[in-house]
Amino acid sequence: MMHKQSIWTTLDWWTIGLYLLLVVCGWFSVCGASYEFGNPEFLDFSTRAGKQLVWIVCSFGLAFVLLMLDDAFYDTFSYLIYIALMVLLAVTIFIAPDTKGSHSWLILGPVSLQPAEFAKFATALALAKCMSVYGFTMHTWKNALTLAFIILLPMMLIIMQRETGSALVYLAFSLVLYREGMPGVVLFAGVCAVVYFVVGIRYGAVMWGEEMPTPMGQYVVLLLILLAVSGMVGVYTKRWKTVRNMLAILLGIHVLAWAVARYVVPFNMVWVQWGVCALTVCYLFYRALIGRKLSCLLIGLFALASVGFLYSSDYVFNQVLEPHQQMRIKVVLGLEEDPTGAGYNVNQSKIAIGSGGLTGKGFLNGTQTKLKYVPEQDTDFIFCTVGEEQGFVGSTAVLLLYLAFILRLLVVAERQPSPFGRVYGYSVLSIFLFHLFINIGMVLGLTPVIGIPLPFFSYGGSSLWGFTILLFIFLRIDAGRDRR
Repeated sequence: MMHKQSIWTTLDWWTIGLYLLLVVCGWFSVCGASYEFGNPEFLDFSTRAGKQLVWIVCSFGLAFVLLMLDDAFYDTFSYLIYIALMVLLAVTIFIAPDTKGSHSWLILGPVSLQPAEFAKFATALALAKCMSVYGFTMHTWKNALTLAFIILLPMMLIIMQRETGSALVYLAFSLVLYREGMPGVVLFAGVCAVVYFVVGIRYGAVMWGEEMPTPMGQYVVLLLILLAVSGMVGVYTKRWKTVRNMLAILLGIHVLAWAVARYVVPFNMVWVQWGVCALTVCYLFYRALIGRKLSCLLIGLFALASVGFLYSSDYVFNQVLEPHQQMRIKVVLGLEEDPTGAGYNVNQSKIAIGSGGLTGKGFLNGTQTKLKYVPEQDTDFIFCTVGEEQGFVGSTAVLLLYLAFILRLLVVAERQPSPFGRVYGYSVLSIFLFHLFINIGMVLGLTPVIGIPLPFFSYGGSSLWGFTILLFIFLRIDAGRDRR
């Protein structure tokens, strides 16, 4: 009895209070998004609002069970839980029916569940277990490859289910790795990859004038690679004089090449970029050889990998991504308008949010959502219902509520006395951050539509249960912090 009392006194009630507020606000948003004129029976279990209420009540029961388990249970059985969820993901590929082109939903009588939502907490537990081993460091190849395997395995299995959006969520774990000592250059390389991909695709078909038949996308990305390499040479070798000389030579070659191509013989300026990149890589390898500088070798490999990524990204975009995924990216990058196709959801969402004005139209009074102009308005695009009914004020209040929730998770994660609790806490924080940023970004047209839910707001039992399990395992681990 005393043990249970200690749990209730050490629970973080601030986080639980924020969770309850978000769930309640989410249910009212589902009511507004699924409401049909003349049928306000929200407690009718045949309606979306009624079904969501059942999921909410079940999630409360699930949270209670998770809190009653000993916190050591999650540490002890982390790998077993991870293996079980990976097997379930693999089985789902073969037995799940085709649902809008994906094979990710298991039909269990009247209930449909998406295992990908539950694999997040399993992956977080496995990461925490792996990184809490005594003497663990990410600076060995064995440990680095183990962490990569833990994260990439569920990603690959979910991609095989044709759920690319859900798979991308696992990129959020890179923030955890960075917090636990992953070199910043890895995160920098990830940011560079995104920039290279966006610029290369956005300007890939744009030519730099008729007198200089140069693809702007390739030219700009290669220039960015050279600038990034020059900066890395300065940061990691401290040879700023060398950096100055590299930039001077780069500028001189480009000005001369531009003058020749503009006034003498028109040619593709990308050829010059290739030559400069080759000279830069050769110089770095030469410095690594004669000076035995590992940093120069790694920077040279970074340059080669960047060039390889540039020319492989076009293949990935055109051959790997599905046509609807290509269109979504093109719409975000401004390459296509498609107001009746891939851009329809986003356009209607913007109209709904904009029509809410400052204070909104009021609960159940939104016209865009009531007339079903916004597809998936109670799942992926639930935030547009908030914007239309509650306006700028209500939307800001919801975002502030999420901000308080995220900041509280940060505080709780930082106070963990054990690596296991800290890593798991930052995993929870990272997953929530990723979902918030991408979901609200795609509703506003700032990020591609990849179909991931808004935590505690979007309709659906799988997402609500998945987020609840993710959170309350962390709260149970935190409640036992004083006994470790």
